[in-house]
Amino acid sequence: MTHMPRLADLEDQSFDPFVVEKLSTGDCPDPHPKIHELMARGSVHKGSYRDLFTDVPDVQMKGLNHYMVLGYDALQRVLTDPETFTNRDAFIYNLGVSFGHTVTVMDPPEHTRYRRVFQKAFLPQVVATWGEKYVDPVVSDLMSKFIGRGKADLIEEFTHHYPFQVIYRQLGLGPEQAPIFHKLAIAQVLSSIGAPQGRESTAKLGAFFQELLDLRRANPGDDLVSHLALVEVDGERLPDDVLISFLRQLMNAGGDTTYRGTSVLLTGLLTHPDQFAAVASDRSLIPQAIEEALRWDGPVVMTWRYAARAVEIDGVEIPKGAIINTVLASANRDPSKYPDPERFDIFRDRSVRNLAFATGPHVCIGQHLARVEMTRALNALLDRLPNLRIDPDMPAPDIIGHTLRVPEHLYVRFDAA
Repeated sequence: MTHMPRLADLEDQSFDPFVVEKLSTGDCPDPHPKIHELMARGSVHKGSYRDLFTDVPDVQMKGLNHYMVLGYDALQRVLTDPETFTNRDAFIYNLGVSFGHTVTVMDPPEHTRYRRVFQKAFLPQVVATWGEKYVDPVVSDLMSKFIGRGKADLIEEFTHHYPFQVIYRQLGLGPEQAPIFHKLAIAQVLSSIGAPQGRESTAKLGAFFQELLDLRRANPGDDLVSHLALVEVDGERLPDDVLISFLRQLMNAGGDTTYRGTSVLLTGLLTHPDQFAAVASDRSLIPQAIEEALRWDGPVVMTWRYAARAVEIDGVEIPKGAIINTVLASANRDPSKYPDPERFDIFRDRSVRNLAFATGPHVCIGQHLARVEMTRALNALLDRLPNLRIDPDMPAPDIIGHTLRVPEHLYVRFDAA
């Protein structure tokens, strides 16, 4: 590996973005009752989803004309019609500020052109090779710190670090720079609540990735940046601003959501011991366990779109220029699609695909990597932590958050190696 650029820390090194982020994502124990209450009254409501749960303002989206859309069929209509419900004018206020010219903040034809290149870089057969190379060493390293103890907090000691350390390895980032990288990556999104460290982090990560990209193009290796710098479709490569913006977003889109999804998967299984036992005895059940966890309490509750023209949904007129709050959790617990939707059940009928990663042209590019990481994490825990179970002497896991969902702790016991 060639020289690695140095990351510049925040000016205020005492600033803790992880604490501040919790204010933004919320400590609501369960938004689903409120979501179901709204769904019972209709699939479209004027107002901001965020304002239902917190007084902490989103300074970038404040004052815009918000409408909430709920329910599986209504969300399918919004997410699969990119001409009516566009991305750029919705995300330019938030992700555009935090990450820059990323594919999430693009509409066709620009989005179509660049997404084809990213999709080639993240094809399932490509991602599958990363499991042994990047994922397994991280799992082994993290588990080695608690495997002999017989008990652990799987959030603090495993899932909170796991996908981020995979990204560090993909980037070729040394362990000495990892804490600053994680801090800057999380701080980027705090522009939404007016924290000056948001824009500071965006600028510093941009400078870091530009230098790294220049180095990898001059002397490519087998890391992710080299791969993205050289991948092409029909002779077209990714321009620097698009690639740097994607790399800024990778830590949040690829790390944060996988950490949350893996945490919810383990919580769902361990709080339903019969289903955990079934998966432990038959690993072929892991894919459906992952899909049920994503449906039951997916990591992202809500995302946005922009109404490019006036449109009617289920009898409600949405004006041109409205910001559409697409409540993904409402689709994934829609009782018309999933009987007894509050129940975690890995054996339920899977004929209706969950919308945890959205759908349509902006479906999550990294969904295949997320599933690979969740699969390998669960397999490793089953292989190496015999008799894994909830610790009865510690508080039970509690999944919280109104926009991003995760338990803060998952205390377990197991037979020590």
